[in-house]
Amino acid sequence: MKSPRKTTSNSALELFFRVKDSKVHGKGVFATRKIPAGTQIIEYQGKRITEKQADKRFGLDPDNPFHTFFFSLENGKMIDGGDEGNDARWINHACDPNCEAKEEKGRVFIHALKDIPRGVELCYDYGLIIDQGMTKKLKASYECRCGSDNCRGTMLAIKKRSK
Repeated sequence: MKSPRKTTSNSALELFFRVKDSKVHGKGVFATRKIPAGTQIIEYQGKRITEKQADKRFGLDPDNPFHTFFFSLENGKMIDGGDEGNDARWINHACDPNCEAKEEKGRVFIHALKDIPRGVELCYDYGLIIDQGMTKKLKASYECRCGSDNCRGTMLAIKKRSK
């Protein structure tokens, strides 16, 4: 039997997943056994930063300037999973997710929305919110690659039109 990795950043539930190459984008997180619906899988960890600090860190990778590991919190701060982060940063976006992120007392946890079979990639809807107006170029900069039948083509949250 394979023994679990020993780290301080992941809980005992790390037995539920492993990081490997993803067909969606870069690295991904995959179930190593069935994960029941409602399971709290992992906490999204990283350095707590301000929006101003995030602005300075944004776009530092010239090959992929729109890629970050930022997670916005209700209090206006952000978690930078690329700085002191854990495996949660590798969970990819999907328009039909099998997980969701829930903020609980300033901490973010990833939970299974439904039973996730062994070998399936974990994903949640990033629903990114930006201040700029939505343009084709901006949507393309945040292109979604999930391949879902319901794919909206972008990781950005689509604003609902008022009646």
